[in-house]
Amino acid sequence: MNVILVGHGRMGRMIEEMLAPRADIEILGVVSPGLFESPADVPGKPDALIDFSFPGNLEGTLTRALGAGAAAVVGTTGLSAAQMARIREAAACVPIVYDANFSLGVAVLRKVLRQIGPLLLQNGFDAEIVEAHHGGKADAPSGTAKALLNAIDPEGDYARIYGREGFTGARGKEIGVHALRGGSVAGEHRALFLGADETLEFRHSAASRRIFAAGAVRALDFAVGAAPGLYGVDDVLGLRANS
Repeated sequence: MNVILVGHGRMGRMIEEMLAPRADIEILGVVSPGLFESPADVPGKPDALIDFSFPGNLEGTLTRALGAGAAAVVGTTGLSAAQMARIREAAACVPIVYDANFSLGVAVLRKVLRQIGPLLLQNGFDAEIVEAHHGGKADAPSGTAKALLNAIDPEGDYARIYGREGFTGARGKEIGVHALRGGSVAGEHRALFLGADETLEFRHSAASRRIFAAGAVRALDFAVGAAPGLYGVDDVLGLRANS
C-alpha cells in the first residue's frame, strides 16, 4: 500500500510512526514545508492519502486522490461548507473517510447522543456542550463539538449559541457550545443535559493524540479497497447500522 501523508505536525508525525513498522505500507512522501510542497509533487502512484493538516491543503489532497484513483482519509477540521461539498463531490469517484474525530470513544458517544439527545430535549431538558483543547488549536468550537451538537439536534431545530456574554435574558430554544483553550489538552468534550432537579453528563477525554492516529490508520485499512463513497468513523467501526 503506497501512502502520501499530508501534514507533518504532531498528528502527522504520530501517524507516520504508526505506519513505519508495517511491511505492507510504503510512505511515498510527506507534504509539509521543507519536504514536499504539494501532494502533486510526490512521485509514485498512491493507493491512499492521509490528510491531517489544515484546510488549505484539502484541494491538493482531493485532486491527487482523484487523479490516482486513490482513497483518502481526511481529519482536517475547520473546513468551509464549500470544502465539505467538494469532499462529497470527490467521494462520488473515490472512497473518502472524513471525520472530525477518529477515536472509538467519540464514535460511541455520538451514537449514544443520537439515541438519547432528542428524547431528553423533547422531555424538557436543556443541552450544553463544553470542549477543551490545547492552546495551539486554530479553530473553535472543535469539529467534534459540532458533531456532538448535530448528534443531539440532527434537524437543527435549536439555535446554536456559541458562548454567552452580557445580559442574555432567559434561555430560549437553544444549545450552548463553549470552547476552552490552554495548556496541552489533547481533547475533552462534555455533553450536559440539564433538567428540573437532575443533570446528566456524558464526557470523553483524550489522554493523547495516539487514539486519533490509531483511528486514522484503521480508517486507512478500511478505505483502501472500499467502493467510492463518503464514510465516517461510524462506518469504519461498524456503528452506522441502527444508529
